[in-house]
Amino acid sequence: MTAAPGYSVVIPTIGRPCLADCLRALAAAGGHPPEEVVVVDDRPAPVGPLPLDAAGVLRGRTRTVRTGGRGPAAARNAGWRTVGTPWTVFLDDDVQVLPDWSHRLAEDLATAGARTGGIQGRLTVPLPGDRRPTDFERGTAGLERAAWATADMAYRTAALRRTGGFDERFRRAFREDADLALRVRGAGWRLRRGRRTTRHPVRPADRWASVRAQRGNADDVLMTRLHGRDWWTRAEAPRGRLPRHALVTAAALTALGCTLTGRRRAAGAAGGLWALGTAEFALARIAPGPRTPPEIAAMLATSVLIPPLAVRHWIDGLVRHRRARPLGGTP
Repeated sequence: MTAAPGYSVVIPTIGRPCLADCLRALAAAGGHPPEEVVVVDDRPAPVGPLPLDAAGVLRGRTRTVRTGGRGPAAARNAGWRTVGTPWTVFLDDDVQVLPDWSHRLAEDLATAGARTGGIQGRLTVPLPGDRRPTDFERGTAGLERAAWATADMAYRTAALRRTGGFDERFRRAFREDADLALRVRGAGWRLRRGRRTTRHPVRPADRWASVRAQRGNADDVLMTRLHGRDWWTRAEAPRGRLPRHALVTAAALTALGCTLTGRRRAAGAAGGLWALGTAEFALARIAPGPRTPPEIAAMLATSVLIPPLAVRHWIDGLVRHRRARPLGGTP
């Protein structure tokens, strides 16, 4: 097999404790270590040092770059633009590479064709063995099927330069990876899945995490502006429930309007449609879960809130990104 080319690892972080576990796992994956590890500190106001000593044998190759809270896309850009290796491997700070990761990565890179621009790592999400997973845990497990997720994604550095890297208009860790993948492919590079595996534990989350996640509907609007209506298929992304959320929200608004104008029969019919749509959504989330009282209560409460918030963020995206144009790369 051809000798594997050199690579750098870029890890954006907002200072979560899981960064130490990420660095320890990377240091324990011997065989073909990175030439350097760039930890991008994206904390808006850093308080205290990052746990870089957890990098162990890689500590001497580890350095930091600060970006001041500009978001994961900007943080990754700040990292890869400082490296000089042929490949850049992006890891999230909440993943843990497996012990044979660097060996597998060496195989992935050594067998990459000249037009291979990126190689995705395989993600595995450990779920509880003694109960059904919660809604949030099932959502995290969806990363195992996600395409081009930057939780573990190796890009040829030349492909990043050619396309301009990540689009910093994506301020959350959502869709910025799909956007880059489509642009890399559009520039003539191929993407493929590799053999290495990375563990992605489920991070702690409160019951309102699914509500906050609805902000991603604005990013979906930006994706449509940049890549057309068929981007879902080309990016291998699930469509989600926005059309249903729009219908449920319209029923709720109709019921309210009819009530205010004294049209009780119409208000009752629209209210019934809202109740049915909300119940269907809640049951779809409760049925595959552990069905504990706290989980059921969280699903009922958030199933009422999610549809109107999803629509609100979608409309916000329509307004905010109405003049969005594709990101230009480097010729």
